[in-house]
Amino acid sequence: MSYLSWIFYPIYAIVTLGALLAVLMDHRQPAKTVAWVLVLVFLPVVGIVIYFFFGQNTRKERFISQRSLDQLTKRSMLEFAEQKNLKIPADQGALIKLFTNQNWSFPFKDNEVDIYTNGYDFFHMLLRDIGKAKNHVHIDSYIFNDDALGYMVADELVEKASQGVEVRVIYDDVGCWNVKNEFFERMREAGIEVHAFMPVKFPAFTGKVNYRNHRKLCVIDGKIGYIGGMNIATRYIKGRSGLAWRDTHLRIRGGAVYGIQRAFLVDWYFVDRTLITNRRYYPEVSEKLKNDCLIQIVTSSPISPWPDIMQGYVRILLQAKHYVYMETPYFLPTEPVLFAMRTAALAGVDVRLMIPYKTDAKLVEWASRSYVMQTVESGVKIYLYKAGFNHSKLLVSDDALCTVGSTNIDFRSFENNFEANAFIYDEQMACRLKDVYLQDVKESVLLEDVRDLGNQTFVQRLWESLVRLISPLL
Repeated sequence: MSYLSWIFYPIYAIVTLGALLAVLMDHRQPAKTVAWVLVLVFLPVVGIVIYFFFGQNTRKERFISQRSLDQLTKRSMLEFAEQKNLKIPADQGALIKLFTNQNWSFPFKDNEVDIYTNGYDFFHMLLRDIGKAKNHVHIDSYIFNDDALGYMVADELVEKASQGVEVRVIYDDVGCWNVKNEFFERMREAGIEVHAFMPVKFPAFTGKVNYRNHRKLCVIDGKIGYIGGMNIATRYIKGRSGLAWRDTHLRIRGGAVYGIQRAFLVDWYFVDRTLITNRRYYPEVSEKLKNDCLIQIVTSSPISPWPDIMQGYVRILLQAKHYVYMETPYFLPTEPVLFAMRTAALAGVDVRLMIPYKTDAKLVEWASRSYVMQTVESGVKIYLYKAGFNHSKLLVSDDALCTVGSTNIDFRSFENNFEANAFIYDEQMACRLKDVYLQDVKESVLLEDVRDLGNQTFVQRLWESLVRLISPLL
């Protein structure tokens, strides 16, 4: 046994030292670096295992070649260049340029948008649109459950495949760990192309378990696009507590569908290595949709050079003149976002944040409380949504711009996940989403009115401070 110890301890020390050096040399945010150092030093053996699964940095890796990305972007670029009378709002020019330069996310005009805030309306329309598909249906979903609703969607897709419609489905392997493989095999046998995103198979992809495709996209015939926060699951119709999850999803017709299509086809190349660039996936926009509603479809991922959506949030907060209203189910902000929120509030901007009164993840709830109290100190108004679990991710500012998508205000969405948001530059749309927010306020209470959150014991505050140390890893 002593001989084994002499072998084990030197090897363990070398591996731990190597992991510490890798963390330090990655030049991550200091808070995240410190969190990993604490895990590696104070959790012997377990810390190494956690780092192996969740700690490796992929931002500098190239999972898709620049040449392939250029080809996939070329079609949407041509459609962007062909737009006539494109008007870029002067106040939003810098933000639009930021996304265009870093993310190849082009602004498209001529859009019509429907907003869905409950699962009944959203899935009814989704099933209806799929039923009318004549050319192709593309679905990219973090969760595609094998529950009653999942089977309804799958049955409709099987029916369309039998009619000769091309159907492609991407689901996240980790998000669908509880879904039986037979569910997806049935679709494959019906002629549907189905792929798991970055499947976690020991040992080859185990280190990628932390980097998940959290996007919720759907494109039908290149003319209709869906983007937002709803997965394919019955929880949006009836939740575990009897209340349906509250979420926000958009149905878009018009130029912005090109951006959603590009996002899907980039993911498709990622999982299938098939380069799809045919013009028929980018049909001409109907003349009936001509307007100045401008939309950018912005994606972010752990393999892009910059955290694009996070930078967009920071820019919006710092350029706001009157107000910024935000909703997120999980609030573990990165330091730049926390700084921007506090700076905007101290500058007199009406910054409001809505989070659930109770989350579906207790550890995250504990970790977020210290961040919440920090924002309150600077004048941010915190609303706690009580009518069920609010899973919505939206932001609206100054009656001028808004965004809806899959991105939470937390480390995981900004740093680790593959996300997608629609950024909309249109006064009418901003006011519509503002109304959605104000309706949610009616189902909420202010943090200052909740005594049990404001009067905590020393032990509770100590525990939340300790959990906060690992918040960058949650």
